[in-house]
Amino acid sequence: MDVTLVTAGPYLAAQPDDWYVSQIHHEERLLATALAALGLQCQRADWADGQVDWRQTRCAVLRSTWDYFHRYDAFSSWLAGADGQTMLLNPLPLLRWNIDKHYLADLAQAGVAIVPTRFVARGETASLAQLAAEQGWDAVVFKPAVSGSARLTYRATGPELQALQAVFAACVAAEGMLLQPFQPEILALGEVSLMVMDGRYTHAIRKSPKAGDFRVQDDHGGTVQPYVPSRAEVDFAEAAVAACPSLPAYARVDFVVTAAGCRLMELELIEPELFLRFHPPAADALAAAIARRLAN
Repeated sequence: MDVTLVTAGPYLAAQPDDWYVSQIHHEERLLATALAALGLQCQRADWADGQVDWRQTRCAVLRSTWDYFHRYDAFSSWLAGADGQTMLLNPLPLLRWNIDKHYLADLAQAGVAIVPTRFVARGETASLAQLAAEQGWDAVVFKPAVSGSARLTYRATGPELQALQAVFAACVAAEGMLLQPFQPEILALGEVSLMVMDGRYTHAIRKSPKAGDFRVQDDHGGTVQPYVPSRAEVDFAEAAVAACPSLPAYARVDFVVTAAGCRLMELELIEPELFLRFHPPAADALAAAIARRLAN
């Protein structure tokens, strides 16, 4: 097999009555079709299936492994093992770098404008209110350094800083966290995501939270619509990807547009939803990026 699209067990089989799983299958079919047009055979497999022989595929492309942050140790072990048997895309060193959101500090040092971030080490004892006051932030968001789908992501302001202290303390006791000032533009303008294949922008979407929430993920009722970025936004996204330790085959650049300009929220290189359904030609661009790596 030339290419295996790596997914998670719950998404492996088609489920016509489940819109979420059907959406995953639709997007992965778009990529499989684009790969077939280049003469590359493609299959799908669950990363956690111990019966899969990864030596039998030339390339494993992580696409919908959306349970990895709930099973991080097992996933980390799988990555190490699979890397010795096949080509991973994106490659293992890049995945390791991107799994922990401390990569934001590296990007900031490289000149990428990020949302201001206070990294809170596991076991720190300062309270949520103390940390917010030290940074001069009235409203904050905290979330794990290794996470996805807004797991353990909370917004707090004023009295909520004290009300959420027990939750924050429990999180910090268990794992490293990030503290950031809440970006009010999320409520008004949403979060912008630009897809970048092999360093080049392909398409964009805007994610908006449901009324009364700040989380933009569809898991939490968020909505997605096509978006036409400005030249400055395209340049920002491509520059963020160019600042990575190596050039990824695929990336999603999530940012908020503020009065001061674009501010990076996250750079997704592991298993980002690429919203290919909004721009199917992007599947061709990704397939071409995969083919180039297989040819080298």
